[in-house]
Amino acid sequence: MDFDWAMALGSFLVAIIVGLTGMGGGALMTPMLVTFFGVSPLAAVSSDLVAAAVMKPVGSAVHYRQGTINMRLVGWLCAGSVPAAFSGVLLAKALGHGGSVENVISIAMGVALMIAAAGLVLRAYMSHRRRAGAPESEGKGEAPEVEVRPLPTLMVGLVGGLVVGITSVGSGSLIIVALLALYPALKANQLVGTDLLQAVPLVFAAAVGHLLFGDFRMEVTAALLAGSIPGVYLGSKISSRAPSALIRRFLVLVLVASSLKMFGLGAAPLGWTLLALIVAAAAGWLVLRRTARNRDTLHSPAVSPGRSGASGEQSKRGPTMAA
Repeated sequence: MDFDWAMALGSFLVAIIVGLTGMGGGALMTPMLVTFFGVSPLAAVSSDLVAAAVMKPVGSAVHYRQGTINMRLVGWLCAGSVPAAFSGVLLAKALGHGGSVENVISIAMGVALMIAAAGLVLRAYMSHRRRAGAPESEGKGEAPEVEVRPLPTLMVGLVGGLVVGITSVGSGSLIIVALLALYPALKANQLVGTDLLQAVPLVFAAAVGHLLFGDFRMEVTAALLAGSIPGVYLGSKISSRAPSALIRRFLVLVLVASSLKMFGLGAAPLGWTLLALIVAAAAGWLVLRRTARNRDTLHSPAVSPGRSGASGEQSKRGPTMAA
């Protein structure tokens, strides 16, 4: 068995992003295997899920020690995602063999990746709105208690598990976005920690299904494990310190590029599309920044000359009183 060091390096970089943001495992790893290393889509899904079943517990253990996991959310998500993930493998198997199933899986991966990218953009916008209207003290002190909504959480697990079983995408990219929509009071590190832990039984169930019915390749999984285990540990350790906003912006571009590649878009159109997205994102960021600056200017009280003079008089009076 030949060991692919380039594949191990790629999985190391992807695993760092997984540890930092809780997302991007299947959304980046599987398209990387298909696009850059020529692995068939079904074999890429099978090998990636088996590797993720070992990688996810490493990152979730770090967050468990930090206390950034909501165990009730994990329980309800797993109640839906674990059986759905195994069923997704059976559904992929029932689609057939050869080119037909590979084409269906590629399209399904492209759709899942595009949904994940759109969810990340929505998440960034919602976070910007919350920061704009939040008081300065928000985000400090004890984490807010959230009321778990069992039925919607169970449905998120069902849909996410089914998508993961078919495409290996969604254990982080899709489910964490759904958690943000359902529980906006959760902090970012709680979202990442909760999602990483619920993904452990989810990807394990999907991995067992792919070991039995998929197209598992040991040489691919070995290279993924060699890079992903140290990568996810490193990313999880620095997740509380690193500026994840920049990583999320990069992740959106990679998700869109991977999705378009799964749809069969050529290299030149893909490059122009990404360039247009970068320009549009930069323009949108400037508009949001200018809007926030104007709002701060309107809400902040102007310092009048009389007030500044009073302040100066008070400062002059201070030494006299001290004397």
